[in-house]
Amino acid sequence: MTQPLISHALGLHMHQPPGNLKLLIDHHESDAELIIRCYERAVRYAQQFKDVGNIHVGFSGILLEQFLDPEMIDRYRKFIDIPAMLESYRNAQNVELIGMGYYHPVFPLIPQEDWKEHLIRGRQIIEEVFGRAPKGFWPPEMAFCMEMIPAIADAGYEYVIVDGVHVQPDNDGPVDIYQPYKATYEGSTITVIPRERDVSNAQESGMDAIWFTQEVQHKVKSSPNPEQPRLVTTWSDGENGGWFRQMSEESAFYGHFWSPLINKIKNGEVPIRSVSLSEYIKEHPPTESAFVRTGAWNVGTTSGFDFSQWAGSEQQKEGAEAIRQVSQRYWQLLESEEQLSEEDKKTLKEARELILEGETSCFLFWGDDWVPKLYERTEPAFNLLNQLQESSGGNI
Repeated sequence: MTQPLISHALGLHMHQPPGNLKLLIDHHESDAELIIRCYERAVRYAQQFKDVGNIHVGFSGILLEQFLDPEMIDRYRKFIDIPAMLESYRNAQNVELIGMGYYHPVFPLIPQEDWKEHLIRGRQIIEEVFGRAPKGFWPPEMAFCMEMIPAIADAGYEYVIVDGVHVQPDNDGPVDIYQPYKATYEGSTITVIPRERDVSNAQESGMDAIWFTQEVQHKVKSSPNPEQPRLVTTWSDGENGGWFRQMSEESAFYGHFWSPLINKIKNGEVPIRSVSLSEYIKEHPPTESAFVRTGAWNVGTTSGFDFSQWAGSEQQKEGAEAIRQVSQRYWQLLESEEQLSEEDKKTLKEARELILEGETSCFLFWGDDWVPKLYERTEPAFNLLNQLQESSGGNI
């Protein structure tokens, strides 16, 4: 039996927490250069292989916001021209842009009432910066639960990437992570793309085209439906770790792995093609349904089967609870927005921005050392909301 052509969807996740580009250039300039060059490198290599290579790149809204900051544009100009880089992405039709939550929150750990704004604003800024709206959604930290489906679909997304270890087919058959599925919750349906965790781990740390080709062929051959069209989806950070930050490009991700692989594909040397997920779904729409267990991706020593990386310590749990409380307070006051003066409405909006910013996953991800950054947002937000309450004489 001839093995079918394998389709490979490569994804890169790009994010920096609020103010981090400034922090880096102020205090860690060498790291700032290594990181900023990663963003330019992805589109530059994509342009070199626009006839055959496809890359999916997800930008958080807050990272794009920093790219648009005139101060950051000026200070990083010694390394790259940020506006020119953004224009390259705008013109690169073989780069499929992926949406995220604006401030990169762990969605299952924040109030559901806050989901919509992260989703819509994250999608809008990509459309504003690049001239086209993203069709796919990458949940920050790959933190997903079925309850998110209606909100993601309502925001305009066609598909969502989830970690393959969490996928469970509805027919109780064997899990097949090499195909898209349909997932439905409360009447809303979205296409689910399982991420290949093992090969994604290699993508994050280092591999070459020969190993990749042999590994995916072996995995596909051992899959539940090897005779059907096979989709191997790999996803990792695109700017973290020495593999991506390596200044000697021939020894790093693009020079050592991606360029050789795409050249082999171009020359017909391997039974693999590089695909865009939105185009692949058009060719092979999902026919089977699945349930996706609540979970995240594997980071560090964690499995991703729970949220221990973000809510394992008491300080992390208390931080998440602070977010819940201040958000709840905001929504209560919003019900009385019509009673507020224009100045008070501005105060309410200022508090809202602090709450959403406080939901950035990094403040929980980096453990107790970064939780104080969360409180730097929630405490002023509480103060502003208290100020509103007092100025109304307690009538709202």
